[in-house]
Amino acid sequence: MSSAKSFEQVRAEQLEYNAKRESGYRERALKLYPWICGRCAREFDRRNLSELTVHHVDHNHDNNPSDGSNWELLCLYCHDEEHSKFEAYVRYGSSKASKSKAATHQPFADLKANMEGSKD
Repeated sequence: MSSAKSFEQVRAEQLEYNAKRESGYRERALKLYPWICGRCAREFDRRNLSELTVHHVDHNHDNNPSDGSNWELLCLYCHDEEHSKFEAYVRYGSSKASKSKAATHQPFADLKANMEGSKD
């Protein structure tokens, strides 16, 4: 039971920390920017405002400049997509195509000569 209690305590502390952190920059971002998703252009009002999130462009949640230059408002779906792309970048590297060298192996170079030689 102690591990369950410690989990609940840690979870409560994390939720409290998240709420404090979000109350600051979320409220400022909602005052700075129109309530429109920056990717899909979906519009929001008070009824569905909870589905509009603040995305940190540099993925650093502690970088909250007062001018909002590190924020963009994204709907839940676009926010998830943005973080999925970032996780793929971290895991697999750049999404830009790397220039590969041209192939030099020519598997059929001597095919005709080999076929003519096998008829003997």
